[in-house]
Amino acid sequence: MLEKMEGIVLKTQDYSETHKIVTIFTNKLGKISAIARGAKKPKSRMAAVTQPFILGEFFVYVSSGLSTIQQGEIIQSHRVIREDIVKTAYTAYIAELTDKLVDPKSPDIYLYKQLCQTLDWISGHETAEVPIMMYEFKLFAKGGFAPIVDRCANCGRMEAPFSFSVIEGGLLCRRCRHIDHGAASIPDSVAKLLRLFASVGLERVGTISVKPENIRLLRQLIDSYYDQYGGYFLKSKKFLNQLDKLT
Repeated sequence: MLEKMEGIVLKTQDYSETHKIVTIFTNKLGKISAIARGAKKPKSRMAAVTQPFILGEFFVYVSSGLSTIQQGEIIQSHRVIREDIVKTAYTAYIAELTDKLVDPKSPDIYLYKQLCQTLDWISGHETAEVPIMMYEFKLFAKGGFAPIVDRCANCGRMEAPFSFSVIEGGLLCRRCRHIDHGAASIPDSVAKLLRLFASVGLERVGTISVKPENIRLLRQLIDSYYDQYGGYFLKSKKFLNQLDKLT
């Protein structure tokens, strides 16, 4: 069946001397993998539309096995991202995380739109730490291991102050802090940001102001949480961390 869909190219891999297998997160079918014939030929139109991070419109012959891209047109090239090593590193990370945590052919138009908005933000801004963390929370929820950040993970109380426990899977109130002596103490402002990141879309990011020290703390909490529950080693994350040490 030939299907028309919009999608973002997450990754490509070589398939024979002239073809590629392209993984696309689409608005219609979710994540799919399809063969792009001739995509390794430099002058092929398929070569341009199947570059990583391209937002395109695709005509795909969908099958139970490996689908085939019949035609594609670029909607947004995100060339600015590919020309900047930091933007490329950010985008490679969220693309790889999306590929790892989203099941094939599991449509999610909300998550798809959040990914589009995240790429647009990375393209147009110098910093992207907050949008990326907001998108990570959406992916953790999709993967089924999002932390509990709107109440105490143990007793359900909603009264601050809170600490953050990786082991207990989210916030702990003052009365439950003893459950995990290794839980990280966090300011009320960070607890509110965690709840905000998990509950609102990226379209709200322009109204959120975060202090640099809170960004660093949030990054540490999210990284520790993913290391405990994520289950996948991410090459792009390692590169991003190395790049951070150099900048």
